[in-house]
Amino acid sequence: MATYPLTNWKTGLFDCCDDINSCCYGFWCCPCLACTVSGKFGENRCLPLCDICSPAITSAFGLPCCAPPAALTLRVGIRHRYGIEGTLCKDITTSCFCMWCSWCQMHRELKDLMMAPVNPAHGGFVGQSGVVVALY
Repeated sequence: MATYPLTNWKTGLFDCCDDINSCCYGFWCCPCLACTVSGKFGENRCLPLCDICSPAITSAFGLPCCAPPAALTLRVGIRHRYGIEGTLCKDITTSCFCMWCSWCQMHRELKDLMMAPVNPAHGGFVGQSGVVVALY
């Protein structure tokens, strides 16, 4: 299988002014933005609600919950699916200390990727016989 070089996020974590609509959407209703990101990524739209409920549930059992599970897993999933450079440590730090900016960055990334033209060379993989196999 062919490997492609890793890329950076199209916008930085604090580049909210690059897309004012996403910024305002996240500022006024971050849970709604999080549900939108989850849906665009192909996951259940209600998944980010775990981030709201998980601290209460884990503290009831005496367990500390530092990292928001949905924000962290979606961030890692987006990075892996689209070949974005980064580390799990950076994802944990970003999800814990700047969750709002993280959701906005993921929204901008998915929005840019969905508007970008499809490159057929990246839409599949090269088999052993040199034939490109498309993923549907």
